[in-house]
Amino acid sequence: MLRTALIGFPSSGKTTLFQLMTSHYEAPRAGHGKLEASMGVARVPDERLHRLAAIYNPKKVTPATVEFADLAGTGRTGAQALLDVAPYRNADALVHVVRAFRDPSVLHHSDEIKPANDAQAMEDELLLADLAVTEKRLERLERDLKKGRTPELERERALLVRCKAALEEGRPLRGVEMTDDERKVLRGFQFLSAKPLLLVINMDEADTALLADGAKAARAAGLEAFLSRAGTRAVAVCAKIELEIAQLDEADAKAFLGDLGLTEPGVNRVIRTTYDLLGYISFLTSGEDECRAWSIPRGTPAQLAAGEIHSDISRGFIRAEVVRYEHLVARGSMAACREHGEVRLEGKEYVVEDGDVINFRFAT
Repeated sequence: MLRTALIGFPSSGKTTLFQLMTSHYEAPRAGHGKLEASMGVARVPDERLHRLAAIYNPKKVTPATVEFADLAGTGRTGAQALLDVAPYRNADALVHVVRAFRDPSVLHHSDEIKPANDAQAMEDELLLADLAVTEKRLERLERDLKKGRTPELERERALLVRCKAALEEGRPLRGVEMTDDERKVLRGFQFLSAKPLLLVINMDEADTALLADGAKAARAAGLEAFLSRAGTRAVAVCAKIELEIAQLDEADAKAFLGDLGLTEPGVNRVIRTTYDLLGYISFLTSGEDECRAWSIPRGTPAQLAAGEIHSDISRGFIRAEVVRYEHLVARGSMAACREHGEVRLEGKEYVVEDGDVINFRFAT
């Protein structure tokens, strides 16, 4: 499962967003003197599943999911403390909820609301936490190299010296150019600034015209410089509006969104953008038992994608029957797609695309 961790200063709306996305309303709690992260699972919105369900009337509809972690007071305790919390160390991406709303009744940690200052302050915390880890490892490497030099230790030291220089210059590791092998070396250090970053801009109700466009919202909040950095995206929400939507039934929520000029709740944009930021796509399986979306990294070949369903299917892979979702919905059945030559037989090296509906043939 994809894993994401929320960060943010107090009163940014971070925990409210976590609760809305995951329907997990238990507050973070302390354990043995340390805070434990609250964990929740959010469903990735995918209208394609509902369209397929209308065709097959399955017993179960299963969307792709993203796991979110929330920890109270991440801005107050500092990013260094996050290294002691497993869901944060192991997260695939970080979601920073940045306050842009100006409600005077909600206290802010500084004298004025400046989203860019908060975003940079949190980024600096991540950089300092990573720098401490880097310096500690370099000290250990120097001792090991005195005992005996190996090519592996030399390469690791050279890489960490590059990382240290970038961190001291204020550059997050997610923006440092590296080879795939170098990134594998760093993976064990679980650097916070190496993780992709999504800025969630929590705006005022008066800013509804900006909510559908993360880039415009970022410019209005003075955050456009952050979006020029590698591995960084932005999406805008208004937590007050999201709370109102959550209390309405589906029809009223749709009408309310329409009045605001929006097509979907902001939490849906957050979940979907997180999924995309991580470089994931969904392929679909359909039938009378279940219609389901399966998460795979973009660029995954068919045989590995089959392993997401079951390892036996990957081991016994023969062929993948593939039809585009658009064709299946238009024709109404796989049989009709076959009649029109729209079902393809693909081999194990076929690169699965987002929206492929696949039936895997395999030997038992």
